[in-house]
This record gives sequence, C-alpha cells and structure tokens, in this order.
Amino acid sequence: MASVALRAAPGETRLKIGMATFRFTESTNAELAKELAGAGIHFIQLFLSQKDSRFWKYHEHPDVSSLTPARCKEIATVYRDAGITIDSIGVYPNLIHPDATEQKANLDYFEAMMNIGAHMDVHTFISDAGYYDNPKPQEPKPKAPYHFQDEVWPRMIDRARELAAMAEKYEAKVLFEAWHKGFFASAKRVRVFLEEVNSQHIGALLDAANLIEVNDLEEMFSQLGPWIGCIHAKDRKLHNEGGVGAGKGDLDYPKFVKLAAQYTPTAPLILEYVGPTDYRAALAHLRGVLRQAGISEW
Repeated sequence: MASVALRAAPGETRLKIGMATFRFTESTNAELAKELAGAGIHFIQLFLSQKDSRFWKYHEHPDVSSLTPARCKEIATVYRDAGITIDSIGVYPNLIHPDATEQKANLDYFEAMMNIGAHMDVHTFISDAGYYDNPKPQEPKPKAPYHFQDEVWPRMIDRARELAAMAEKYEAKVLFEAWHKGFFASAKRVRVFLEEVNSQHIGALLDAANLIEVNDLEEMFSQLGPWIGCIHAKDRKLHNEGGVGAGKGDLDYPKFVKLAAQYTPTAPLILEYVGPTDYRAALAHLRGVLRQAGISEW
C-alpha cells in the first residue's frame, strides 16, 4: 500500500520532504522513482549512483562524458513522470586539494555536472570542501590540520568565486555543506566564508547533524538562515563520527523542524544516510515529528 503524505491546506505551515539517492545503488532510476513515489516522496537530491547511471564518487571527479544530453533528459523525465522534482544534484569533488592538476580536474567536473543539470533543468548543486591530508609521512606533522592552515582559506575563497562565475553562466547555485571536522567546521565559519565570497550563486546546505558537536540548533539557523537553500535530515550521536538515519541519534528533531519552518520554509528537508532497507523508518520519524509540530508536508 502506498504511503500518503499529509498535504497542506492554504495558509498552513508546511515543509518539503525529499530523499538523497546515493544509497539506492541497486535500483535503476525508473525503479527508484516508482519506489519513492509509492512512499509519497515528491523531491529528491539526485546523486548519479543508480544501477543505470553509476557516475558519482565521493571526493573524486569521475568521467561523465558518456552522459549525453538525451540521456540526461531521459533520467529527469523518469522522475518527473512519477511526480518527483529533482531539487538538486550532489557533486562533492575534492575542492580543497592543493595540487593544481587536481584543482582543474575538480572544477572541470563541477562544470560538467552543471551542464548535466542544465539538460535536466536542475540548477542547484551540492558540495562540501573536500578533505586533504599531506601524504608525506617523512615530514613532521603540521600543528594544524590542512584545512585550518593559513593559505587554505584564501585558496578556497578563490575556488568558490570560480564556482560562482561558473554558476552564473548556468543560472545555477552551489550550496556548501559543513562538517565539524572539515574546512567548514562551524556555522559561523560558513557564514564568514559566504560573506567574503559575496555571491548570490553561492549558499549553504545545512546539515545539522554534522554540526551538533559544535553548534546549537538555534546558532545554526540564526547564523546561516539567509543562505540556506537545502537541509539534510539525518542524525548523529554526540561524540561519534558517523552519521545515522533520522531518529537514530541525538538531534532534537522537534526543535529542528520548528526552526526550519521559522527560518527556511522553502528549503527541502532531504533525508540522507538511508537506503532501501531503512528509508521508510526515517521518513516515518520525520513525518511524525512534523505532525506533532503542526507542520504539514508539501
């Protein structure tokens, strides 16, 4: 039996619920569209990780040249015919890498993904900063991790401005995701970064579970509210590195959804870190919290 979403009446407080697709690797796009539509999901964050479109690799720059315009349109049509909007596309190259050849390859890959998005009529792209650890064990270990070293901040500002110029060309937007152990280590650090980049084409994806170690929920939304274009709805146990599905960690979900409705009512809540076996439990948890908070679903 299909799961039916609670639909909002005019004037009601409501939020969009979506699904990140990167753990649905054994489904084709058509199979996944049918599955998610049957669960009442109307938005996705598309990662090209499905059985018939295996292109996405975290912090890499895979070759996507075989994705023709016709194939891109075909994938997008599969979801739209099922009543699903592709809200955004996950990219996530290793933007922080210091090697010039890698830098160029990562930016070229990002532009290729924007071109793919244009053929799909998708104009929002998601990334983090990436990760780099100097692979020279013979040298003394730096006092600060690479992402906190002095030269990295201006280099990342330059990279973000390159992405902004690229996004302008494609009428697109890039949203950066934070993680407390990476370059975007806190809500304030992301805000300061976005203020310095100063582009309408660069914004934030809020992943509250990635920041609960260092920020309260109120801090996250008050610091980043104007820049948030998307929200990841997952969870995390405090003092643990790994993320888990919604409702399995220490994130205060009732407060989380109320703040989302207050600060970012148009940003979708994208369920993440779940796949075929556990996404329904995460979806039920999120819908239950919304219902208790008096918030309906788009």
